[in-house]
Amino acid sequence: MPSHSHCAAPEASGHSGSPHLHAASPAHGGLPPPDQPVHMGLPHEHHLRPKLYVATVLTLPVLVLSMWPMFSHGLHDHLTGLQSAWIQLVLTTPVFFWSGGPFIRRWAKSIRERDPNMFTLTVTGTGAAYFFSVGVVLAWDRLPPQLSSQHGPSLYFEGTAFITTIVLLGQILEQRATARTEAAIRALMDLAPKTAHRVAADGAEADVPVESVQPGDLLRVRPGENLPVDGVLAAGGAEVDESMLTGEPLPVAKRPGDKVSAGTLNTTGSFVYRAERVGADTLLAQIVKLVETAIESEPPIARLADLVSKGFFPVVIAIATTSFFAWGLLAGERGWLFGLINAVSVLIIACPCALGLATPVSIVTGVGRGAQAGVLVKDAAALEALTGARTLLIDKTGTLTEGRPEVVALQPADGFTGEELLALAAAAEAPSEHPLARALVAAAQARGLALAPAEDFRAEAGIGVFATVGGKSIHAGRAHAATTITAHPAATLVSVTVDDRPAGLIALADRVKATTPAAIAELHRLGLGIFMITGDRTATAEALARELGLDGFHAEVTPARKQELVREHQARGERVVFAGDGLNDAPALAAADVGIAMGTGTDVAMHSAGLILVKGDLQALVRAVHLSRATLRNIKQNLFWAFFYNGLGLPLAAGAFFPLFGWSLNPMFAGAAMSLSSITVVSNALRLRRARL
Repeated sequence: MPSHSHCAAPEASGHSGSPHLHAASPAHGGLPPPDQPVHMGLPHEHHLRPKLYVATVLTLPVLVLSMWPMFSHGLHDHLTGLQSAWIQLVLTTPVFFWSGGPFIRRWAKSIRERDPNMFTLTVTGTGAAYFFSVGVVLAWDRLPPQLSSQHGPSLYFEGTAFITTIVLLGQILEQRATARTEAAIRALMDLAPKTAHRVAADGAEADVPVESVQPGDLLRVRPGENLPVDGVLAAGGAEVDESMLTGEPLPVAKRPGDKVSAGTLNTTGSFVYRAERVGADTLLAQIVKLVETAIESEPPIARLADLVSKGFFPVVIAIATTSFFAWGLLAGERGWLFGLINAVSVLIIACPCALGLATPVSIVTGVGRGAQAGVLVKDAAALEALTGARTLLIDKTGTLTEGRPEVVALQPADGFTGEELLALAAAAEAPSEHPLARALVAAAQARGLALAPAEDFRAEAGIGVFATVGGKSIHAGRAHAATTITAHPAATLVSVTVDDRPAGLIALADRVKATTPAAIAELHRLGLGIFMITGDRTATAEALARELGLDGFHAEVTPARKQELVREHQARGERVVFAGDGLNDAPALAAADVGIAMGTGTDVAMHSAGLILVKGDLQALVRAVHLSRATLRNIKQNLFWAFFYNGLGLPLAAGAFFPLFGWSLNPMFAGAAMSLSSITVVSNALRLRRARL
C-alpha cells in the first residue's frame, strides 16, 4: 500500500541498571569512578578489564592443579595433595573476591532488594564451592571419608575461578557492543561543522562558532562545505547533496526561497542563506535525538536465565535448607554431616553454568558461522529476533539498488547519433563533480568514446552546465519534469542542446542489484512481507515495487517518517526488520526489532544496526534468516539439556532418592554433573558451525 508521506557469558547479567552506557566523568580521565555502575549495575569495562587479566592468569594454574591428578599421578612427586590445595586456595581467593567483587556486590544487592537474577545464582554457586573448599583445606586431616575420593578430598576452586573469569569476559564484551551506540551518535553529530561564515549587514564575513548563530543570521556556504544550521536560501544557487537526509544519491538544485538543512553538503556554487533552526532544533539534531530515543526506548533484552533465576533461586535455597535440616534431624548421629554434604551438593549443581551457557554459546557459534557467510552480528538479540520477524521494511537506494546512477538509454534527436549525443554531453560535463556528470563520463569511457576538451565551462545550479566542445556550444541539464522515456519511466533525464538545437535525451537510473530479484523471491518464500521505503519520487518507487513484486511501498519519506513507519508496523503487532545503508536510515534501524545495514553503507547506519551484510547483498539477508532460525533452534535444544540436568540433579543432590534406592550425590559428582551439562550444551552449539545457510 503506497504512502507519501540479547557459566554465564554475555547473557548472564541482571536487569538492574540501565542497558545504556552513561556519560563518563571528566574528573576521572574520561571514565566514571570505579565504584559507579554504568551497565547492568557493573563498573565500566575499562575497570573490569584488569580484573579479567588477573583472573585469567590465576585461573589457568588452578585448572591445571585441579585436573592434573585425574590424568597423571606425576604431580604428587612434587606436591602433596594438601600443598596443591593451599596453592589453589591462594590463587582462587583474589579471583573470587577481587576480580569477582562487582558480582558479589550485585549478589548482595539482589538479596537486599529481593530481586534474584543470574548473579544471585552464580555467586551463590561459586561461593558455596569456594567456602566448602576452604573448609576442606582447613580441616584436611580431620575429614570424614565421605568427602574424599581416590584422588583425595574434593575441591571446587577451579569452578569458582573459571566461572568468575567467564562472567567477567562476557560483561566486557557486552559493554563494548553497547558502546557502539555512543559512537553512532557521535558520528551523526560530527556532520555539522563547528564554525559558520556569518555575513554582516555591510557584507563583511566573519567565522563564528556555530553555537553563536541565531535565527535570522545570514550565513555563506562555499562549495565543498557542510551547512551548519537549517535555513532558507537567500541569494545564489547550488547543488546540495542531501543523501544524508533522503538517501538519494543525486544532489538537489537549490534556488532562493528553498529550504536547506544542517549537515547537508554544498557540492557546487556559493550561496547565502538565512538561519531558521539552530542548535537542538536542526533536522540533524532531531535525527540524533530520534536515534537516542529509539535506543533508550528499547525494552531490556528478555534474558531467560534471569527470569528463571527469580523463581529458581528461592527454590534452590529451600531445597538446600530442607535437605540440611531433614538429614540432620532424621538421619541420626551422622545426619548433620550428610545434611551439610547434600546442601553443598545442591548449591553446586544448581550453579546455572549450563543455563547461562545455553544461549550465549549458541549465539557465539552462530555469529562465527554468520561471519563466514557474509553476515556480521553485532547484537545477539537481533539475531534471535530475526527468527520471528514477518515484516521487512527495506530502503531502496544502496539496498535494493546499486546506489549510483548509470546511463540506461540514449534518445538522440534527428541529425544526431546516440554515441555523438553521449560524447558531447560527457565532454561538456567532464569538468563537473556532479554524480550525473561522473555517470555520463563513465558511460562514454566504457564505450571507448573520445572526449574533446571542454572550454568556457560554467555550471549553474538547477540549470545545468554550459561549455564549448569542438567549437560547438553545449548545454546539458535536467529535462523538464513532464518529459519521459516510455521504456524508462522512473529514470532521471538529461536534456542536451547543441548550438541551441535539441540534440536528445539521456536517461540515467539507479540499477537494481543483480541479486535482488532472487533474494526478494526467497524472502517471500520464508514468509516475510516486503515493503520498500524511499525518499525518491512516487513514480520511481511505484515502478520499482511493481518490477520486484513487493508487497507495498512508501515514497517521498523523511528520516523521521521512516522511523514512524517502523513504529506503525510494530503497533499492529508485527516484528519489524528494517534494512538500509544510509545515515538517513539510522533512526529506523535503531527503532526496528532488527536493524540490518549494508556493509557498503555509512558507518552510522552500521553502528545503528544489529546485523551487517558485508557485501551489501540481499542474498546475505536470506542467509541471515536461515542462520537466525538455526541458532534459535539450537538455543532451545540447549535450554532443554540445561533444565534436564538441573531437574534431575537437584533432588538427587538433596538425597531425596536415598530412602528409596540408596542414591546420593557426593559434592565431587555434583561438580562433575555441572561440568557434564556444560559440555553437552557446548557440544550441541558447535554443530552450528556446519549449518547450511
